[in-house]
Amino acid sequence: MDIRQQLLAAFAIEYREHVDAIRAALAGGEGRPPDWGDIFRRAHSLKGAARAVDLPRIEAIAHRLESLFERIASGTAALDRETTAAVHLALDRIETHASGGASGDETEDALASLDDRDGGAAQRSAPAPVQRDRPGDAAPPQPEPPPEASQLLRVPADAVEALTRATHELASALGGESTVAEGLARISASARDLARSVERLRGDNGGQTGKRQPKAVTSADLRAFETGLLALARDAVELARTRAGTAAAIDGAVSRVRGEAERLALVPVETAFGGFARALREMARDEGREIDIALRGLDLPVDRGTLQVLKDPVLHALRNALSHGAEPPESRRRQGKPPALSISLDVAVRGGRLRLTVQDDGRGPDLAAIEASARRRNLLAPGEATDSERLLALVFEPGFSTAPTIDTLSGRGIGLAVVAEAVRKLGGSVRLAPRQPWGTSLEMILPLSAARRSMLLVEAGAATYALPSGAAERLLRLREADVEVVMGRRVVRLGATGEATETLPVIELGHLIGRDGASVPATDGIVVGVLVRAGGRRCVLAVDRLQDVHTLLVLPPPPIGADPRLIAGTVILGEDTPCLVLDPDGVIERAAEGAAPAAELRSETWGTTAPARRSTILVVDDSITTRTLEKGILEAAGYRVVVCVDGQDALDRLRAGIEPVDLVVADVEMPRLDGFGLVEALRAEAAFARLPVILMTSRGDAEDVARGLALGADAYLTKQTFDQRQLLDTIGQLL
Repeated sequence: MDIRQQLLAAFAIEYREHVDAIRAALAGGEGRPPDWGDIFRRAHSLKGAARAVDLPRIEAIAHRLESLFERIASGTAALDRETTAAVHLALDRIETHASGGASGDETEDALASLDDRDGGAAQRSAPAPVQRDRPGDAAPPQPEPPPEASQLLRVPADAVEALTRATHELASALGGESTVAEGLARISASARDLARSVERLRGDNGGQTGKRQPKAVTSADLRAFETGLLALARDAVELARTRAGTAAAIDGAVSRVRGEAERLALVPVETAFGGFARALREMARDEGREIDIALRGLDLPVDRGTLQVLKDPVLHALRNALSHGAEPPESRRRQGKPPALSISLDVAVRGGRLRLTVQDDGRGPDLAAIEASARRRNLLAPGEATDSERLLALVFEPGFSTAPTIDTLSGRGIGLAVVAEAVRKLGGSVRLAPRQPWGTSLEMILPLSAARRSMLLVEAGAATYALPSGAAERLLRLREADVEVVMGRRVVRLGATGEATETLPVIELGHLIGRDGASVPATDGIVVGVLVRAGGRRCVLAVDRLQDVHTLLVLPPPPIGADPRLIAGTVILGEDTPCLVLDPDGVIERAAEGAAPAAELRSETWGTTAPARRSTILVVDDSITTRTLEKGILEAAGYRVVVCVDGQDALDRLRAGIEPVDLVVADVEMPRLDGFGLVEALRAEAAFARLPVILMTSRGDAEDVARGLALGADAYLTKQTFDQRQLLDTIGQLL
């Protein structure tokens, strides 16, 4: 990268900070008026930065802004709607020109608009522009596009410093390996000395015959040999202690480096969505419409891949809000709305999930037009009754549109279909709903991917679960007598000192995860619980015990055993143990629905009752997450479980007869030997011809099911529709 590219890369960061700060100040917030002194200084700094990198068009626009802001601060000009629009146009042109996307002519409208609002004062005091009347004159320099995002990434300074510190800690810890190497060298030398001592004790008196004669061993020789052995033992013990300390230091340093590297892998939402406001204002100008747009939560760190998948769908959603929410100005005035259409994008993490909400204060969904379009496209049966929720779900169908004509914004029926497809690809959900008193809300809810979150670890039975710590309002120790039964459901009355009490539902974690026979756990008359809050609602989650709070990497939920309403992801605990992440919204919804009737308080361990004889089940799956989850389900049901990583590993273990196996649960897609091959091999051997085998896989096509059963599998379960009760029932029938 040459010096100019370096300067442009630095300018790309600086101008973005100034432009964003000016926009935020103009938008206002918390009832505070804009700080015109700061806004003026930012325009002045922007002008100087543009001059430093030789971008005269941006310098000219910044000079006009500087003059306008000075007049507004002094009270000689007003910040009305027309002035605000002129400022936003100028900032848009700066952004476009800085990225190499606008010519000089395309900045003239911004300069003219600012001159109109400023009365030409800035133009009279501005530097003379470069003239290009003569053929020999050089054209003013145009900005070069800044380096691609893959080459230049904006990250927090503290994150870089933390990674640097973690790297230095790792280097220091690795330095301890030299001490271990020195210790090994000492032990090796001592061992050689002892070997030579043994040779001397043997002696060599063969003389000319060459025969070796043993030498008489004295007590002094024995003491010397014993001293050497003791020294060797001490060195070995000391080396083992040093090695253990070094290993612990390296493990800790590696963990910190990994954590900080993962932190850098997350990028602010702004890197993907930062240009949406400008793009939407350009669309509105082209259509002759007036809008106010607000983007919130752009500083939230999110996985880069997720943002790339969502970039186009979110822009489609914003375009849809502009197209379908726009109303004539007189219509908005009659309804008491502001003259400009308000559109917002909010990005937030709530309840362990990523939520993106696009809202507008426009006309709202036209249910009659949606129903008419749906019937024309045969999406509704003749005479089929509909409600608003059913109709609003239809707008995500490919090709669906209520626009009477095709224009630059709508009419092709691809916008919301693109949104739905992308969200479902990421394992999320999307919902369109009317807003009160007017407008539309489009909400996208997605599982978090590759994000580190603070998690509260809780236990239910033999399993550990994670709950986002931000949703844990309080940790509770309730007296058994305080948990009451109201209309067949358990509730508890809670309240802070001096405040009125609130009656909250109590739901047992065991019921949520589908364990039959689970009841509210009580130990010595005490119920341990967590007061969970999400979306303004609360409930008490009763658990067996509380563990600790850790910052953990949240991965997507597993393909099986995960209710999408209840499970938001997976985290990996020590020793590569996966743990499900509970969705606080899902927990509260299940509590509100009354997920389980009141049960007796219990003190003993609960679980699905297994057969009287403890059967052994072999679980075969190449995914550590899947086989660990299956192992947890089966062990909680009372079975003994052994695991193998693929079909060949399972076949070798069965042939070795390490333990008697009563049933096999196997995946289909595995390396070396897949599930189909495992079934075929087992049925070919007399010892395993009648061994029950259940295939459980994501391959649910009819031909795959038929093939598995034809090869001799006793049952074929699909992970997409996995229900642990179905698995336990199937095992019970086969055993």
